[in-house]
Amino acid sequence: MKDGFVQEGTKGALLPDELEEINRYSVRKLAEDEVYTFSLTLCDNEIDRDFERFSVEALEKLCRLFVGKTGIFDHSFKGSDQTARIYRCEVVRDPGKKTAAGEDYVCLKAKAYMPRTEKNADLIKEIEAGIKKEISISCAVEEAICSVCGVNVKKVRCAHKKGKRYGGKVCHVVLNSPTDAYEWSFVAVPAQPRAGVVKAFNIDKERGEARVNEVLKTLKMAGEEVTLSGHQAEEILKYLERLEMEAEAGRAYIEGLKKEVVRLAGIVWPKLSHSAVVSLAEKMDIEELRAFKAAFEAAQDEVMPPMPQLAKAAAAKEAGENKQFKI
Repeated sequence: MKDGFVQEGTKGALLPDELEEINRYSVRKLAEDEVYTFSLTLCDNEIDRDFERFSVEALEKLCRLFVGKTGIFDHSFKGSDQTARIYRCEVVRDPGKKTAAGEDYVCLKAKAYMPRTEKNADLIKEIEAGIKKEISISCAVEEAICSVCGVNVKKVRCAHKKGKRYGGKVCHVVLNSPTDAYEWSFVAVPAQPRAGVVKAFNIDKERGEARVNEVLKTLKMAGEEVTLSGHQAEEILKYLERLEMEAEAGRAYIEGLKKEVVRLAGIVWPKLSHSAVVSLAEKMDIEELRAFKAAFEAAQDEVMPPMPQLAKAAAAKEAGENKQFKI
């Protein structure tokens, strides 16, 4: 049972395909003004208050398992407490942030919806006011691995105690191989104190490349015939267009490096033919071009040492004033 926080709710316009995803779970098609959506951080790979954490692989599997799961209160498992449902999930990585275990921080984010009704009006206000914020998830895992000895403590008990230090590192349990996701709940005290309110999370923007990678992975594993949805095809096209723009910028940068290397070579290697330098530059990769450019710039300073702009003027003035004394 792991915890996280719900985003401060905002009404906002839905993205084009969001209403379609929401309507997969409704009996009749809902209009945009009938639903309220908000974003959640479900769980992450940080060590929590119970000295447990999810593996990145577990988060990736939970990402699939939690789509469609219901939101309730305090894990009550009562149908009357059902209040919202998840319609999107995404694993989000933050390479610049490290966990207590030394890993790149990774979290599972989601988007949920609820109907805009008189019954839910107060709950929506509480979400927007930041009162209903913390959430906890309920799931099942096959493995609970001791961080010290690697034993699956669900099957074999080891001598290590969670929270105690061994070799300078805190003993904790790594939750892995999830088999099911049951529900997520609004709670008062979550187990993960480092999780925070997500105020500006746009799952569609951050998940774009990851979703394309999922489609590409599917294509690699598929047989000769593959069927893509219109949305999948659109995402791939946008991804390819962005890659083409980045590739064009990269090509322009490399061409500029080649020209600079050829120019500098003409200064420091004046006897070497221009065509030979051009041919050599064409065969270099980007790191080689950078290395040659740096070396040529250093050599250029020796061949043509930099001179202050006023030095020439001072020398010319002195030559003009004293030329009558020179024979």
